[in-house]
Amino acid sequence: MKKLDGKVALVTGSGRGIGQAIALKLAREGAKVVLNDIDEAPAAETVAAIKALGSDAIAVVGDVTAKDFGDRFIKAALEGFGRIDIIVNNAGYAWDSVIQKMSDEQWYAMIDVHATAPFRVLRAAADYIKNAAKAEKEAGQFVARKVVNVTSMGGICGNPGQIAYSAGKSAVVGMTRTMAKEWGRYGVNVNCVAFGWIKTRMTAPAGSGESSAVIAGREIKMGVNPELLDTMARQIPLGRGGTPEEAAGSVYLLCLPEADYITGEMVMVSGGFNM
Repeated sequence: MKKLDGKVALVTGSGRGIGQAIALKLAREGAKVVLNDIDEAPAAETVAAIKALGSDAIAVVGDVTAKDFGDRFIKAALEGFGRIDIIVNNAGYAWDSVIQKMSDEQWYAMIDVHATAPFRVLRAAADYIKNAAKAEKEAGQFVARKVVNVTSMGGICGNPGQIAYSAGKSAVVGMTRTMAKEWGRYGVNVNCVAFGWIKTRMTAPAGSGESSAVIAGREIKMGVNPELLDTMARQIPLGRGGTPEEAAGSVYLLCLPEADYITGEMVMVSGGFNM
């Protein structure tokens, strides 16, 4: 029997990169997955990959910052699979500038995707969480549910050129600790993981051909100066950046029954690197 058999997991931003690795990891361990991507093709590919593993998945395609996304996401889970056990707020990206060059549009884009979108997902889930916990208590049952929010070393330590990104990611920590206190009575563990350098298109070497993406009609420059990546590798005690699969492993750990008494915590996933 797999650790997550019978569980239903919701993962935002899971058509590629770390989010896809999280969705696949949870599916391998028995969970059915409600996944999301802003683009249809990667979402469909991930659904197919999960079904090939012998689990099941449905996709909710769209921008997590849309006002109705949280409601649509939760509704899809309940209509498709009838329950919710795990919520992973993973979707995000960086749109960088030093403060004097940063527009209001950039600022709000970062706050919306990293803080407002997870807030709306959790708010949409609140009635189900409360009512399910009440029904289970009356039946003499206990079901532990899990929320894992994704933050970043930039949100913990700050990073030049990332005031908006860092502010949004820092908000995730406060949200996590508040929801751990609000939902503890419902048997929900709420934690967050703070990723360091994980090898994705966001952290690919600049100029490698993977250093831009179109998000909400905007072309967002991504990628990191190769010299900076070399410097970071030398500063990481493990000597390298992490893989999406290693990042997914940290989320998986917080979804296990063995984590039923861990809540309100932030786990650094950085290979030992400390900015």
